[in-house]
Amino acid sequence: QVPLVESGGGLVQAGGSLRLSCVVSGRTSSRYAMGWFRQAPGKEREFVADITSSGGRTNYADSVKGRFTISRDNAKNTVYLQMNSLKPEDTAVYYCAAGTLGGQDTRRYPYWGQGTQVTVSS
Repeated sequence: QVPLVESGGGLVQAGGSLRLSCVVSGRTSSRYAMGWFRQAPGKEREFVADITSSGGRTNYADSVKGRFTISRDNAKNTVYLQMNSLKPEDTAVYYCAAGTLGGQDTRRYPYWGQGTQVTVSS
């Protein structure tokens, strides 16, 4: 098991910003590619962004490109998701995930956090 703990969610007005954090507890996070996913009520979990184990490459869903930034600090075993220019449609539970493969498919990530709620009001 690889425990992942997210934090940083909350309620924000449209146009505002939040930064999510995900700590990889008890493990060296540099072993894993990391991803952020989100799930809105009644919808399937969807890919938001991912980053390679070294942090050298990132990838984003088209819906967040230019607004969200994924980064990592392997010395702190932490991955971040900086979310700017938030929209009401960004409202969801956000999950971080770890895996050796990375990518946009949830099946490539065996380890998941418990999720943190992000609510964007209009």
